[in-house]
Amino acid sequence: MRLHKDAKVDLISHVPLFAGCSKKELRAIASLADEIDLPEGKVLIKEGERGREFFVLLDGRVDVRRKGSSIDTMQSGDFFGEVALVSDAPRNATITALTPLRVLVIIDRDFKRLLGDTPEIQRKVLIALADRLAPEAV
Repeated sequence: MRLHKDAKVDLISHVPLFAGCSKKELRAIASLADEIDLPEGKVLIKEGERGREFFVLLDGRVDVRRKGSSIDTMQSGDFFGEVALVSDAPRNATITALTPLRVLVIIDRDFKRLLGDTPEIQRKVLIALADRLAPEAV
């Protein structure tokens, strides 16, 4: 069963990078998201490589590894790769499907086009990214 557009908006709204966005802006972001199925064993993200996409897990579980060691397991509702939408920084972990997956995926090219066309979303995303990367105030 495929997600209704309001369900995509709801899932996207939980991503800290989009925390400052209005419902209308969240709908614009969610409209970029494709819903796809992936097989067990599929590597979604590889540590050290440049990121090109952001994922929201709809169904299934993934293993998160850093330097070959498992550091986390993510499941439905979790998300990863959002920094790749605005940065060329290399991935800091490898993420592999432990089960068959259903995911929402947004690719950086589409997202960057949206940011270029919508300065208000761009501003909010950059503020959220700066807040996330800034050290906590003492």
